[in-house]
Amino acid sequence: MATVLPFMHQKQTMKFFKVLSATGILLAVSLVLKAQHQPLSLREALSTAAAQAPALKVFREETNAAAKYGDLIKNTLVPELTAGYQAGYATYNNITGLTYPGLFLPISGPPSTGNTFDPVPGTVLSALLKWEPLTFGQRQAAAEKAASQYRLAASEYNDELFREQYAIIVTYLDAAYLYSLTRSYQGNIDRTKTGLEQALVLAREGLKPGIDTMQFQSALAQAEMDILTLRRRFFDQTAELIRLTGLSSTPQNIVLSDTAFIRELPGTSGGAETDPAHPALQVAVSRVEVRKASLKEVQREWRPRFDVWANAYARGSGVAADGTVTKSDGWSLSHRNYGAGIQLSFPLLGFTRTNIRKNQYRSLLKAEEARLEQTRLNLRTQLEKAQLAFEQNSEIARKSSVQTEAARFAYEGLRISYESGLVDYTRLMQGQLDLLRAEAAQAGATLQVWRSLLDISVAQGNIETLTDTLK
Repeated sequence: MATVLPFMHQKQTMKFFKVLSATGILLAVSLVLKAQHQPLSLREALSTAAAQAPALKVFREETNAAAKYGDLIKNTLVPELTAGYQAGYATYNNITGLTYPGLFLPISGPPSTGNTFDPVPGTVLSALLKWEPLTFGQRQAAAEKAASQYRLAASEYNDELFREQYAIIVTYLDAAYLYSLTRSYQGNIDRTKTGLEQALVLAREGLKPGIDTMQFQSALAQAEMDILTLRRRFFDQTAELIRLTGLSSTPQNIVLSDTAFIRELPGTSGGAETDPAHPALQVAVSRVEVRKASLKEVQREWRPRFDVWANAYARGSGVAADGTVTKSDGWSLSHRNYGAGIQLSFPLLGFTRTNIRKNQYRSLLKAEEARLEQTRLNLRTQLEKAQLAFEQNSEIARKSSVQTEAARFAYEGLRISYESGLVDYTRLMQGQLDLLRAEAAQAGATLQVWRSLLDISVAQGNIETLTDTLK
């Protein structure tokens, strides 16, 4: 006995360590699998898209660029100061000290007494200042137009964000709907397996023909194929969620954490009016403001221009005023000049062009105002249709739940009758199919109610109408 107990104790110890090792392996695998899964709620999908979706980054950066355009308009108040140096080699038959125009104010040199084709060098170093301190309202009009363009870019970003949120919610609703369908399809598989087991027992006892077992096996294979197809469609929707949100994951790793709501009906349809801050309305309003600012800018075209200039430069010439040629003096910058002045100009005949452009921009403004009114009308009609659809779809969903309960009750009665030998396989499977169709129809009807609520949220311009109802 003394020799057996240590051996038994050793075996129990080894068995304990094997169990412990197996438990550790299972726990590690479970943790790895859990780490790979990425829960994703609807609100997380919306916030993630707003932060990192590439499609939204496009509009965000375009808005930033529009803001810089306003800074450029303000920067025109800063004087322009240009420094330059030129060196040339030219004849001096008419004017000495020849320079290339653009950076220097011209100054004439002494004329030559005859035609001499012996070129001499000439140099010039200059600083030219140009300034428009007064624009008679033109700079202000340009700044107002730049500000309205920035507001338009910002409203277009908000509109794109709103559209992106709508696409994400639609995709999430479809994915949650498909996920809920898998429960019905899995229940259909379980019912078919139970029927197959019962058919095998009844066939062995001679109460049912053996063909029933083959029919149950065929129905089971079809049910398993159906759920695989359903899962593929579900992964298609999760892949679309990844694309819309910019997540770095795979469809198989996404776990929807908001799925319970799809089996329940929302209790309210929200408010009855469109929010004045609706993104689509704000885009239309911003376009009207841009047209108004553009018209104002055109109206201020036919105004004077006031310029201030100043010039300081030194020059050297290889020929003197008396015609003496000393080529080395061309590099010495021996003569220095400075000057300053103002210039007031006015396009006398520019009024015809300005009037044409005024009429053009007035028509463009009227077009944008009409588009704004049409947008208001569209949203009002869209809201009315969405509210009507919500009421009708809610009623359909309530009736579909009654249909599902009746189909489930009928199936249970047929199952008991089949086990008692009162009905055949065909009647039982028809009842089972009716139950599956009723469950799928109820899930689809519930989805339509949520989509109607989403349509109301879109027409109102407030996505929170839907997200606030989530549990």
